[in-house]
Amino acid sequence: MEAAEEGEGGAPQGEIQGDLSERKREPLEEMLSRHRQEITVLQNKEMNLKKAAAKGSKAEQKAKKKQVEDEISRLLSQLKAKHSEELASLGYRKSGNSEKANLECLVKAVAGISVTNHSESTKPSKGARRRGRRAQEEAAREQRIQEEQRNSISDCMTENESLERKLGPLGFTINEIKPDGHCLYRAVEDQLSLHSRNISPYSYQDLREMAANYMREHASDFLPFFLSDGKIEVDSDISPVERFEKYCEEVQTTAAWGGQLELDALTHCLKKHIVIYSGSFPDVEMGKEYKSENDNLRNSSILLSYHRHAYGLGEHYNSVVPNGKR
Repeated sequence: MEAAEEGEGGAPQGEIQGDLSERKREPLEEMLSRHRQEITVLQNKEMNLKKAAAKGSKAEQKAKKKQVEDEISRLLSQLKAKHSEELASLGYRKSGNSEKANLECLVKAVAGISVTNHSESTKPSKGARRRGRRAQEEAAREQRIQEEQRNSISDCMTENESLERKLGPLGFTINEIKPDGHCLYRAVEDQLSLHSRNISPYSYQDLREMAANYMREHASDFLPFFLSDGKIEVDSDISPVERFEKYCEEVQTTAAWGGQLELDALTHCLKKHIVIYSGSFPDVEMGKEYKSENDNLRNSSILLSYHRHAYGLGEHYNSVVPNGKR
């Protein structure tokens, strides 16, 4: 894999170095917004590189994945340094590398206060103190946004490495599923095709309809969990039963993301044992009553992987398959 010629956010290295005088003319609010956009671009770059690396033999994929992780780690470090440099170019300098120093730097940036040393000490006015408090709150929010974006990249790597360590000894690997809102149903469809000569008896849309209808028919079993998940607003004008019916309609007809309720419905619709592997949480088994003592996970159970930090998009499901099957 060739080293990237572009810097973070797709900008050439010459632009990353940039002219400080140009940065000084950029309004602070626009700079902070651009920082968030550049982190998002890096997350998208990670996704594209990982997709490109998921080709070839297992050994080739492993080598490519390591190159991708090293590349993203390098770009992330450069991006952090670049953002710090740009804030400093406006006069917002931090006194150290601690989280407190970072927050203080950002507070002063949001408040529009230069932190260069002054020989004379003056007492701030009431207005300045109010602006400082507001800036503190806004800066804390801004820092949370930026840290969440940055952390999602490293969290995704950590999660995937944990899953690999778990699945490798079992002879399993992950078959990537399109992240389009239908991932749960597409992953189940992929699993069913493994057990049916690569032709699933149900499409992902069929599975949506089956899950929705099962939940409707067994509303008394699902409604308590539906309510406990906070899927209905307290001050809603419609009844819980009506909201549950609307939810089932969304499951059936939209690209609404599927989760625990839908998995529970599918395990009974299909009468299948389902195992959900995760690199962030304990593994989950559902439908144990449909698994006989002689069942082999490779031949009968539906195996999925749950990703909390996939592609920076949030929660996602993939299909878990024996090595060499996809």
